[in-house]
Amino acid sequence: MNFYAIRAIYLFELARTWRTLLQSIATPVITTSLYFVVFGSAIGSSMNQIQGVSYGAFIVPGLIMLALLTESISNASFGIYMPKYSGTIYEVLSAPVSYLEIVIGYVGAAATKSVILGVVILSTARLFVDFDILHPLWMVAFLLLTAVTFSLFGFIIGIWADGWEKLQIVPALVVTPLTFLGGSFYSIGMLPELWQKITLFNPVVYLISGFRWSFYGVSDVHVGVSLAMTLGFLAVCITLIAWIFRTGYRLKN
Repeated sequence: MNFYAIRAIYLFELARTWRTLLQSIATPVITTSLYFVVFGSAIGSSMNQIQGVSYGAFIVPGLIMLALLTESISNASFGIYMPKYSGTIYEVLSAPVSYLEIVIGYVGAAATKSVILGVVILSTARLFVDFDILHPLWMVAFLLLTAVTFSLFGFIIGIWADGWEKLQIVPALVVTPLTFLGGSFYSIGMLPELWQKITLFNPVVYLISGFRWSFYGVSDVHVGVSLAMTLGFLAVCITLIAWIFRTGYRLKN
């Protein structure tokens, strides 16, 4: 394992965060804070508790997950797309660096930035609502697992995209709507029975449910199912990336 190569890629990608601090950290935090103000304080003050948790506290895991998913995809997709766009990807591919080391460098940096953002939003949430973390180790585990999984997914999107517009298609038209419909602001148990069954086909439900369980011990689906679904999606992403590097899909042409 060439740790020097991993470190070089990792630090180069991580440095981009500090150069674009306003876009990378400040903007998502401000946007999430507005959600806390509107939904947590204004609307939440007139709502009953959900599963024994105040509404303002109930939406904290969902809002963190919303930011985590979108930023993980955005960071990883942009990180690998830029070398393709500028042509420097050929220098990376021709260097004495394995595909595994390339993925670890890019995905590791994207996941790190997403985790930092998640921690900042978690700290910011304390300014608006009071909440407890019942299972802190599981919370960290779900946070890391989700960041890595969706950074891998973003890496795939960055390779697939052949234009700037395509980088935003999946996060804007797929991931964000699925997150809003996946229980970020409500429990799926509040839906009619038919819609509860339909919602279970939304993979984001399992991510948010497992993450919320780590906070309050309540969930819409069993935490074991949430963990299994996340690990399954992680395995699919790893398999796709292995296929991409083996075939050179949109890398060598």
